[in-house]
Order: sequence, then C-alpha cells, then structure tokens
Amino acid sequence: MAEFDTGLPSVRQIQQWISAKQTIEIKLVTGDSLTGQPLWQDANCICLTDAEATQTTIWRQAIAYHKAM
Repeated sequence: MAEFDTGLPSVRQIQQWISAKQTIEIKLVTGDSLTGQPLWQDANCICLTDAEATQTTIWRQAIAYHKAM
C-alpha cells in the first residue's frame, strides 16, 4: 500500500483546493473529464463532488491531470 506523503506538491495543491472549496477539472486517462470540488484525498483516491452533490471517488492511477477552474 502506498504511503500518503503530505510533503508532495501535488498533495499540498489538492489540500489547498479542498480548503478553498475550489472547483477543479480532473481529466482521466480514458479521456473523460469530471468537474467539481474535491472533498478529501488519501494515498490512493480523490473524492470529487459535483453540482448535484454526487460524490465520485477517483483512483489516482486513473488521473491524467487536474487543474483549477
């Protein structure tokens, strides 16, 4: 199991987005895009909530990139 390294810049960036309730876009390696606010993250996943308050858990390996909107 992967250890959650809070010192990594990508982890800190997502934590800032969680605190700020920032809307982000996550592009998956399949080409699909998800838009919403990140709720939490752990070593394996990020949870995103959309405009309808639907929560989606995304495996980090499935993410091609993420960016603030």
